Amino acid sequence: MAKNIPKESNPAMARSIKEGLVKDPVQFSIGKKILMLSVAAMIPFLILSVVLLLSMTRYSRTYGELVSNMTIANNYNLNFKEEMDESLYKLVVGYVDYEHIHEDGTLKDPYELIGELRGDFERLVDITTEPESRTWLESLIRNIETLEKRVNDILENVRIGGKYDKNIEELDNNIYILTELIQENIQYYIYYQTKSIEAVTDDLQHQIGSFIVICGLLVVILVAFTIAMTFVVTGDILHPVKILNDATKKIGSGDFAARAMVSSGDEIESLARSFNDMAEKMQALLNKTKEDERRMRWLDLRLLQEQINPHFLYNTLDTIVWLIEGNQEDEAVDMVVALSDFFRLVLSKGRELISLREEKEHINSYLGIQAVRYRDILEYEIRIDPSLYDYQILKLTLQPLVENALYHGIKYKRARGYIHVTGTREGDNLRLEVCDNGVGMEPGDLEQLRRDIRRPCSETDKGFGLANVNERIHIHFGPEYGMKIWSEKGKGTTVELTIPAIKKESEGEGREKG
Repeated sequence: MAKNIPKESNPAMARSIKEGLVKDPVQFSIGKKILMLSVAAMIPFLILSVVLLLSMTRYSRTYGELVSNMTIANNYNLNFKEEMDESLYKLVVGYVDYEHIHEDGTLKDPYELIGELRGDFERLVDITTEPESRTWLESLIRNIETLEKRVNDILENVRIGGKYDKNIEELDNNIYILTELIQENIQYYIYYQTKSIEAVTDDLQHQIGSFIVICGLLVVILVAFTIAMTFVVTGDILHPVKILNDATKKIGSGDFAARAMVSSGDEIESLARSFNDMAEKMQALLNKTKEDERRMRWLDLRLLQEQINPHFLYNTLDTIVWLIEGNQEDEAVDMVVALSDFFRLVLSKGRELISLREEKEHINSYLGIQAVRYRDILEYEIRIDPSLYDYQILKLTLQPLVENALYHGIKYKRARGYIHVTGTREGDNLRLEVCDNGVGMEPGDLEQLRRDIRRPCSETDKGFGLANVNERIHIHFGPEYGMKIWSEKGKGTTVELTIPAIKKESEGEGREKG
């Protein structure tokens, strides 16, 4: 780098000018000529350095814009569908009204969500030049317009009241599909933006190659300077770009664990850090999504399994010992078999949904065991249409109802009691009933129990088993399904369950109805 060289001072000339004795100026000295020649020789390298710096700045800015665009799109890809679907669903079911939606910290105004989405992606349309990306952005904008119209229809129906079924149908057939399409548009946009990063990287590599060639031609003039430039280009630019390019290709192929380890100390390092932050967030979100799905599959089963009273097992084993000591080996064997069947069905190989046939066998085993213990006070009957055996039901749905009927109804009755279990189909739904002629409930206690089962099971002390069953049905099938209870003091209690008639569990979220 050239140093600043002060101009030569000429005191004699200065004095002459001051005194008016002007003489012929001195011609350019050899030193000045050498300096001028040196400067002239350095001009190509200075120009080359400036062009290189400007090019790297431009590429860095391009990278930054692409990463910024992808970050904006990725935020909506992760959050928009979930927030929109949840907000509209809770507005439809009456969980919250539109005027007070901002008071719920977990929900967002659908119009605000649409406005933010449209504003951000219209800006992206203005700055995006890559044709494939623009195609998906334009498709996204059209889907946003359609979504807004559908949201208008739903909110208008909610405002005027009624039309619940129409709104649910609108959610299932239009809103969820449109949000899915919007998410798909965003994902394709992110994909083609990633491809753009690869193209920019390739262009940068070609540009750097050209600079290296120029440096090779200039090496005959200043070998040392050319070598220095070569080291700068290859060491500070080419290698970090290659690392970033390789990491970009790995991310594009689905390897979100790839990282660009760059320590160049320039814009490329900053870009690499932004790239790594984006990849880290994408990997963390992917892992969290997988973990949440795994936990949700087991949560409901674990909650109910933890309710299985250990005393049931202890008392059953005591009964088996009593039967053996009384030389009733056959009854003891039957009870052991029933107990084995009961717990085998409880496990069900980790499945959430089992057939109605399996659930019937489950409660039959349970009541068979209890009938031995309470043979003097218990009669039971299970009447489920065999044509319904192949329909699916959440595991451990009827058993808590039967257990509740026995321990809170029959057990405290001073005479012989019965438990009657029935199952029928009504249209697209299954209706399952557990009736007993036990002690029943006072009207006040019945209303309190009805309130308890409508609350989350973690918030209630009484009726926990019934609340658990009702909550699991709501979560899995929707709020339109669930439990109803009738009871009269001294006459007994009836618990009714309504669930959709599903013959088998299909792939994804779909279900095949019989």
